[in-house]
Amino acid sequence: MDFNVKRLAADAGTFLSRAVQFTEEKLGQAEKTELDAHLENLLVRAEGTKQWTERIMKQTEVLLQPNPNVRLEEFVYEKLEKKVPTRMNNHELLGHSMIDSGNEFGPGTAYGNALIKCGETEKQIGGAERELIQSAAINFLTPFRNFLEGDFKTILKERKLLQVKRLDLDAAKTKLKKARMADARAVVPEEVTEAEQELRMTQSEFDRQAEITRLLLEGVSSTHAHHLRCLNDFVEAQTTYYAQCYQYMVDLQKQLGSFPSSFSNNNQSSVSGGASISVPTIPVSASLPSVSAGHGSSTASGGFNELRSSNGSRKARVLYDYDAASSSELSLLADEVIMVSSVPGMDSDWLMGERGSQKGKVPITYLELLN
Repeated sequence: MDFNVKRLAADAGTFLSRAVQFTEEKLGQAEKTELDAHLENLLVRAEGTKQWTERIMKQTEVLLQPNPNVRLEEFVYEKLEKKVPTRMNNHELLGHSMIDSGNEFGPGTAYGNALIKCGETEKQIGGAERELIQSAAINFLTPFRNFLEGDFKTILKERKLLQVKRLDLDAAKTKLKKARMADARAVVPEEVTEAEQELRMTQSEFDRQAEITRLLLEGVSSTHAHHLRCLNDFVEAQTTYYAQCYQYMVDLQKQLGSFPSSFSNNNQSSVSGGASISVPTIPVSASLPSVSAGHGSSTASGGFNELRSSNGSRKARVLYDYDAASSSELSLLADEVIMVSSVPGMDSDWLMGERGSQKGKVPITYLELLN
């Protein structure tokens, strides 16, 4: 019992000396041991890493799940260590609505069939989005969160302990200073000796804690390297996602190209001012071989270069419907066969098309040359 009382009294005395030292420092009445510049820079870098990691995490979560209510619900389930209930994302919801409406209008009708095909594609995009979110959560968000909840909390703990050891050191310095001042007035060598021993002990503890903190802070460089790898994984997941979405939409565009174009013609003629709208052809990346096979490879192998050099004409099959954007162009219907020829000075993406007495420019991406 006596030992515990003495220990409590010693702890209370230590706490009091720290409080006095801290207060006097704030009031400018006591000296403060400054950390070396290298350690201060490491502390600043660690704090900056923590703040930017939190910010990147937050914005990534907003990107992956824009709905704040859903994010809050997922957060609660995570804290309760329960599985988040599976729900359809916006693309999947849209896909189901399109499929249901398409079945209602009739799969045998052009509009109903088109709605069903669009709905199936939207569901595919929804599945790709789900894979992106899962990959980002595992390979990107989780490592960032582990740093904040693991390594950085350890750094905070050791930094706080370093602050305590610094207060003890400065309190011991103040105590020794007062003991020497008292020794100058009266001979009390025991107090000076005791204060010197306490100073050596607190200096040793402070140095040891400063080294521990420094080693932890230098480990932030390894954290940056790890987060760089995670960033590469996130970019790769996004690249896969957008490539899949592009492939799905290109395939859908091909399927819709065989439908009647009366709807688009009506819409086009209703544009105010009589201005026409031309849908640009999206260039296909070389990194998407399955997509380029539908456009770039057929264009290269179809002999368009030979046609231009020969200045002759050849038959070509129309791959998709095309609505002329101006009077100089020729509207096309999927699967019809027309004659095409090269005209000097014409853009390389176009040929001159002929259908009976009708004649006009046609885009080569909509054509397949016949032997």
